[in-house]
Amino acid sequence: MPEASTDFIFASISDSLGFVGASATLLVLGLIVWRITASMAAARDTFGALLAAGVACMVGFQTVINVGVTLGLMPVTGVPLPFGSYGGSAILVNFAALGVVQSVHLRRRPLRLS
Repeated sequence: MPEASTDFIFASISDSLGFVGASATLLVLGLIVWRITASMAAARDTFGALLAAGVACMVGFQTVINVGVTLGLMPVTGVPLPFGSYGGSAILVNFAALGVVQSVHLRRRPLRLS
């Protein structure tokens, strides 16, 4: 593997934790995408729903591309595995995107101040 800690982190997870670890990794990432789409469905306005849909697509796309590259089904592109690959900017953007989705989920109902 050219860069096990960056581009091929899914291969390192699979190598060290086996099938159960790889399946758990994909299950957790799928759960994150599912919760983001649940926040999208609960959004009170179209902008919030589209924002959450964009974050869900971003996390899902990065996951599919990284796993596809690791399995040898796609050419090496350098797309990081969300919340797993080494790199400051990718993890920062992913956590910021989750923060925006949490804000959308928090504002799913009008605030009552009484």
